[in-house]
Amino acid sequence: MSEQRHSAAPDDHLWQSVSLLHAWLEADQPHGGREGLLLRLLKLQEEVGEVAQAVIGVTGQNPRKGVTHTWDDVGSELCDVVVTALVALRTLTPDARAVFTAHLAGVTARSLGPGRG
Repeated sequence: MSEQRHSAAPDDHLWQSVSLLHAWLEADQPHGGREGLLLRLLKLQEEVGEVAQAVIGVTGQNPRKGVTHTWDDVGSELCDVVVTALVALRTLTPDARAVFTAHLAGVTARSLGPGRG
């Protein structure tokens, strides 16, 4: 097989999945417009709360429950946060990929470029 067949950018599958998830959510949402956008953004907070719950569970910080999660659970919840954020960004703009790529480049340059700190 030639290299040409496998030369798609690794993030192509990511953004295709984000688009499919966005379309699926848009097709079956009880609230649209601004309200739908705001509720989608609130979903992100719910997912972040699940990260916190998993961290508490992995460290056994709730004496009534003890250890209830693993670090793999924490990683899974973090992935849910990322997916939810990317779908929310796609809801905000059809150019989510370009917006995210430009933002990531700016954060990278600011964080790792000369004059940092």
